[in-house]
Amino acid sequence: MAKILIIDDEKSIRKTLREILEYEKYLVDEASDGLEGVAMIQKEKYDIVLCDIKMPKMDGIEALDKIMQLSSDTPIVMISGHGNIETAVEAVKKGAFDFIAKPLDLNRLLVTIRNAMDKSTLVTETKVLKKKVSKTFDMVGESKGIQQIQEMIERVAPTDARVLITGGNGSGKELVARWLHEKSNRANAPLIEVNCAAIPSELIESELFGHEKGAFTSAINQRKGKFEQAEGGTLFMDEIGDMSLSAQAKVLRALQENKITRVGGEKEIKVNVRVVAATNKDLQKEIAAGNFREDLYHRLSVILIHVPSLNERKEDIPLLAEHFLKMICEDHGMPGKSFSKDAIKELQKINWTGNIREFRNVVERLIILCDKIITDKDVIAYARPLKG
Repeated sequence: MAKILIIDDEKSIRKTLREILEYEKYLVDEASDGLEGVAMIQKEKYDIVLCDIKMPKMDGIEALDKIMQLSSDTPIVMISGHGNIETAVEAVKKGAFDFIAKPLDLNRLLVTIRNAMDKSTLVTETKVLKKKVSKTFDMVGESKGIQQIQEMIERVAPTDARVLITGGNGSGKELVARWLHEKSNRANAPLIEVNCAAIPSELIESELFGHEKGAFTSAINQRKGKFEQAEGGTLFMDEIGDMSLSAQAKVLRALQENKITRVGGEKEIKVNVRVVAATNKDLQKEIAAGNFREDLYHRLSVILIHVPSLNERKEDIPLLAEHFLKMICEDHGMPGKSFSKDAIKELQKINWTGNIREFRNVVERLIILCDKIITDKDVIAYARPLKG
């Protein structure tokens, strides 16, 4: 049940608001001035604050400043019989959710409270989601290979240098790209991902550069491509070794000139995008075979980062196991579990052809199928069921 704090020096106003809000099933607290209201917020968490502007001891605008410092996510609705446009604008600029003038329109007040509740819920959900995402994209490991990657990211991320990430499927190339973006000066702009292997060759150019209406049979509307969507941010081109030669030529031009042309269009569009590419192929061999342009390779590989396979860093398996164990148990709402020392040793014996992706799936399988302590026998029984 949502909890609302009313800050108003008029007892009759507080009483009226309390009766209405309690009828609407809200929990209500009262404060007779700004000082008292701020003191209550220091002790208690409120979902919404209704705050008068003209009050003794501390007025509403000053109280708003203090409340924003204490609890910036709490929606604050300012109320005043002395309100004017300038006061309303000042309150909103300082972070108020809304401004309502007296005499109160109760219907409008209730709608405003519901909207503020929606905002509060959205902020909370976003925080939870960001926390989940940040946990999902933790870079876990203390092996030499991982330390070198972390050092390289710290050096390279603040620049706009293009980066080519190599490594096997499931080894964590996307994770490296994400951290390059998060630690860059472009972190507040979009990170747009495109998997070049997952898009048919005849559609890859439209996907990357967009198309004009009528450019081809199914182009019923104009569409922005990934380059335009990533404006000001980072474009992560995964599995770039699978891109067609014609698309490679256009990507090369985009990198050289910072301009693109939509499919079916003639107008050149300037783009400001940092390109990070990744591949599981040996591009030198692809160049020799005539499948990849050498000039594009040199454009993309200003910085080269190789992600080692899990087999090359098995000393990280205990940390990875603990990381995934905690994360997956929380995601499934399950009580915590643990691996025995022998189970960890058994995990280190496995040939992880699918790298981190395969390892995570195995840990999830073991969590679901095994008891509180996962043993070496459990690993033998369930880690590779198809080989049993």
